[in-house]
Amino acid sequence: MSAQPIERIVIVGGGTAGWMTAALLAKALGGTARIELVESEEIGTIGVGEATIPQIRHINAFLGLDENEVMRAARATFKLGIQFNDWLRPGHSYIHAFSDIGLPQGGVPFQHYWLRERAQGGTHALWDYSLNAQAAAAGRFARMEQVGGGPLTGVRWAYHFDAGLYAAHLRQVAEHLGVTRREGRIVDVDLRGEDGFIAAVKLADGTRVTGEMFIDCSGFRALLIEGALHAGYDDWRQWLPCDRALAVASARVPPMRPYTQASARSAGWQWRIPLQHRTGNGHVYCSAFISDDQAAATLLANLEGEALGAPRPFRFTAGMRKQVWMRNCVALGLAAGFMEPLESTTIHLVQSGVDRLLKLFPDRAFDAALCAEFNRQTRFEYERIRDFLILHYTASERRDTPFWRHCAAIARPESLQHKIDVFRAGGQIFRVGDELFTEVGWQQIMLGQGVEPQAYHRLADALQPSQFQEFMGSLRALIQRAVADMPEHADFVARHCKAAASG
Repeated sequence: MSAQPIERIVIVGGGTAGWMTAALLAKALGGTARIELVESEEIGTIGVGEATIPQIRHINAFLGLDENEVMRAARATFKLGIQFNDWLRPGHSYIHAFSDIGLPQGGVPFQHYWLRERAQGGTHALWDYSLNAQAAAAGRFARMEQVGGGPLTGVRWAYHFDAGLYAAHLRQVAEHLGVTRREGRIVDVDLRGEDGFIAAVKLADGTRVTGEMFIDCSGFRALLIEGALHAGYDDWRQWLPCDRALAVASARVPPMRPYTQASARSAGWQWRIPLQHRTGNGHVYCSAFISDDQAAATLLANLEGEALGAPRPFRFTAGMRKQVWMRNCVALGLAAGFMEPLESTTIHLVQSGVDRLLKLFPDRAFDAALCAEFNRQTRFEYERIRDFLILHYTASERRDTPFWRHCAAIARPESLQHKIDVFRAGGQIFRVGDELFTEVGWQQIMLGQGVEPQAYHRLADALQPSQFQEFMGSLRALIQRAVADMPEHADFVARHCKAAASG
């Protein structure tokens, strides 16, 4: 039993990170701690995290939210995966789809059966055995947990949403759960003399906001974890050289694709995210290889609809804090670190950070062992996501611009090179611990980026030729029938979760 339970938590910063943290903590702690969020309307949010991964659905379930209601509030659409255009080479395209692929047989992962089929002259792509990939290609969507009541798992989905509207919805949830909001701009941080813990934050109007635990959701400014506590930062630009981005909304034009698009450009890449009321676009790039004006011109030249404003710039350094939890302060979101949104992990890292904090929740003594374990787990998660992103760049065959030639020369981390070597040798992916991306996710990026296995597991030969052909053919047919029964994505959204027309 804790002799000194934490009774007052101060969250610094709003936006998606702050209000998601507030809602989740308030729900989990059940009123045992007072939670106050401090934010200033003078300070904007980045608001680029409009694409998510399927884990975000756990937030809805935990908070008891109705998915259709959330989607209407955030003007959201469904997301089945991310389509990568021109990454391997110009003109090439593949998708990182969220669903399982095929079915394992006899303890042998499915990719080995597909590799056997290809070795025997088959021409079907791995994605022909992915329900999400086929539904995405057809522009269709349905909530489908299983296919035809059989063993084949159904659709796995995430969302595209307006991050500002989603944050506003979470604010309503958090305030309903008892979170209080204080308007104010922080101008100073008071530290306790005896141990350097944060005692209070000072606002511009002279107010002093005290607490026992402080959560830094102040974005790139990192007011507490860096500004006050000087946690330090690990710079990963040696592996992920992009350091700037431009974001702009454009008018929505059909089709309403049920997937994110990430298209490689001469010195980076461009995202396209379909929402109900507009399209989110952005250009992530490396300033050493392209000017800001050229980057803006590239972005605007590749919009599908009319730009709804001028591109908003921001600068970043890929990496993470040396300590994400330091003393009585935990950093979440952009204050903790930045991974470019290539695989839509920004919002998830907030979610997983809150989950980790709740599992290791301290008392007012802030035992160093809990802090150290939180930092160890956080670093592991960030580094494995980092490796996944590096794979996209370093496995590319592109050598057509200085940027892509630079990426080809990047020395990969040993942890990533080992994964590539094992996959090349025998088509195997081994998920380590609690790393975020699944074996199926790694397979798709490996194959999509041209990393080819030299062999497959010989147990895949156990099926007799006739059994093998029946097994593979029935999977394809089952998936195609399931997709044919799905409505168009836009029709599904209109029927179940269409937002009210804006004034």
